Amino acid sequence: MATEHKIDWVAIDADPGFQELHRLKSGFLWKLMAISAIYFLLLPIGVAYLPGLFKMQVWGPINFGILFALSEFVVAWLIAYVYAKKASGTFEPMAQELARKAAH
Repeated sequence: MATEHKIDWVAIDADPGFQELHRLKSGFLWKLMAISAIYFLLLPIGVAYLPGLFKMQVWGPINFGILFALSEFVVAWLIAYVYAKKASGTFEPMAQELARKAAH
């Protein structure tokens, strides 16, 4: 029968390393959320206040508004990529160290 490890979540929460990880991750995620929300809101704001710009033909039937709307997919993927890089480079090593300490 395998020995069962009991995890002390209170101790993990009190760990300064966990507090630092939570602070860094939370701050980073709030910044990404703000960037995505602002970029998302630029479309309806732009359409409402700059209709001439958003109706401007760029290529054939394609106008600036359509390109801007499609660019939101690109921005979403960029944000996901930036988060994945930060998570694998910074957050994951910190979490692994916490898990290693908690296992002992």
